This record gives sequence, structure tokens and C-alpha cells, in this order.
Amino acid sequence: MKKQPDKGKITALYERLSHDDERAGESVSIENQKRILEDYAQKNGFTNIRHFTDDGVRGTTFKRPGLDAMLEEIRAGNVATVIIKDQSRIGRDVVEVGLLKRTFDEYHVRFI
Repeated sequence: MKKQPDKGKITALYERLSHDDERAGESVSIENQKRILEDYAQKNGFTNIRHFTDDGVRGTTFKRPGLDAMLEEIRAGNVATVIIKDQSRIGRDVVEVGLLKRTFDEYHVRFI
């Protein structure tokens, strides 16, 4: 895999879980997603990682604090790559996910 080309730009790691696992603090699934994404980023030479997380938010809504913060950074030109565990984490509506991918392309953000 090619190393991240835009040094200094953010590698955005996005995690989402739709329901709480009844734990105080961050859910186990979110912790696992973070570990998986960090391992992937490290093994593939991605640097300057930053987590954007939505814990307890459904994938059918696209107004989420973590997603909104990540999109704000993308639109500001601060993000080189977005990495997710699987496509369902970014959202469950195919049309909305397509629009997000278009935004990534528009800002030259690699989506993994």
C-alpha cells in the first residue's frame, strides 16, 4: 500500500455504533473499531491520525457530531485520508453514502 502523500494532513479514522452497550464511557465496539483502525493506519504508513466518533447514533441519520466534525475538517482542506472499518459505519443509506463519497472526491480525500 502506498504511504500517505500529504504529510501534515489528517488521517481521519471514523467509528460509529448505533446502540449503547450499557457501559459507562465508550462502548466496547468503539474501542475495538479504534484499535483496528489504528493498527491498519500504523501498518500502512498513515500518520497524523485523528478519531472522529459517533457512539450511540444510528447509521440512518447523517447529522452526527463526529461525522459533522470530520466533514468540517475535510472542507477546510485538512484531511488526506478517511479510513473506516466497513461501509456501514459511515452510514446505512446508499444515496447519502454516495453523496459523502462525492464530497471526499471533491476535496481529493482518499477513502478506505
